[in-house]
Amino acid sequence: MKVIVYAICKNEESFVEGWMASMSEADGIYVLDTGSTDGTVEKLRKLGAQVTVEEITPWRFDTARNRSLDLVPEEADICVCTDLDEVFRPGWRDQVETAWQRDGRRLHYRYTWNFLPDGREGVVYYADKIHARQGCRWVGAVHEVLRFDGGEGVTVYAPGVRLEHHADPEKSRSQYLPLLELAVAEEPENDRNVHYLGREYFFHRRWAESEAMLKRHLTLPAATWADERCASMRLLAKVCLAQGRQREAEGWLFRAVGEAPHLREPWMDLALLAYQQEDWQGVLWLTGRALAITQRPRTYMTEAVAWGEGPWDLASLGYYHTGQYEKAVEAAETALTFAPEDARIRENLERMKAKKDRSE
Repeated sequence: MKVIVYAICKNEESFVEGWMASMSEADGIYVLDTGSTDGTVEKLRKLGAQVTVEEITPWRFDTARNRSLDLVPEEADICVCTDLDEVFRPGWRDQVETAWQRDGRRLHYRYTWNFLPDGREGVVYYADKIHARQGCRWVGAVHEVLRFDGGEGVTVYAPGVRLEHHADPEKSRSQYLPLLELAVAEEPENDRNVHYLGREYFFHRRWAESEAMLKRHLTLPAATWADERCASMRLLAKVCLAQGRQREAEGWLFRAVGEAPHLREPWMDLALLAYQQEDWQGVLWLTGRALAITQRPRTYMTEAVAWGEGPWDLASLGYYHTGQYEKAVEAAETALTFAPEDARIRENLERMKAKKDRSE
């Protein structure tokens, strides 16, 4: 099969070498540069990429993605859409071909969206930007998605394919908010974009607009995905907490747990609230419910802390404050296996060990 990588970029010279090395397993690499003023274009061409320079005005991510897809030869069997700050683990090409089905349209693979300051994985989910060449277009001014003519067809998973995102922390997100407002104006019933806009208002601390948009998301007929509804409820709780409306926040968190009890994250939010209220039995019950969920979902809704040290850390405090010192030590030790460099947890562990020894 013919496998082609395609991408859009602008002023990403520092990523070029690593990206080209990672993508070199493909049969061809096609890049749409949208106006770089550094050495990105020259470096890409020198390393073998086919580069077209074209500014997109007004800027939209879907327009840029579609233009870059147009550069891919029609005879390509599999298209691999990545960004220059992303790299595959070696051997990805063979695993893509092994998993691919002739009538397939989209392939899902493991994607690490970010890394924590200590180098551990942050948000991890299954992305789907490896796809068939024909019958699809990108849609959405931002947070664009690929839509196929006549439905999705066959979707396959390739868990051995791993793509990692190493974002430039200096890169601005300022364009996201106006583009999301545009996307919602264009498709007011698009539940995904309405949720994203409510979340973006939250990031900008625009509490009233965030609350209104997140509540709107929950009323939309298409808003049926429990995980995303839960995410809106959790954000509404945080909006309420930011304004001192604790009772309302608690109500939203209970609704979030009821909406998606299969997710650890809402249980952890409630456990944190119980911790702040010094409700130690509540902390133990809620972290227990979180830890009873042992299969991490493949969606972007999961959070690193909920699947790492978080529940064990809070549980250790719950055990400590209820006089169960041996269990407190065990929980803190488990938390440290996830976050061995966390000085606070380590100090807590020493305090718990001392208390345990004195109680014996």
